[in-house]
Amino acid sequence: MYGWIWRHLPGNAWLRALISVVLTLAVVYVLFQYIFPWAEPLLPFNDSTVNDK
Repeated sequence: MYGWIWRHLPGNAWLRALISVVLTLAVVYVLFQYIFPWAEPLLPFNDSTVNDK
């Protein structure tokens, strides 16, 4: 998959690397801003089975 993406990016190796970094940062941004907040209520991390005393 990464080879396919690399071959389809325009430019030389330096430009491809820069575009790859920008694309990676964009994906991380979208995940943290939209996907993770949407999915948080669906995850069982706040369900505890230990009672407070």
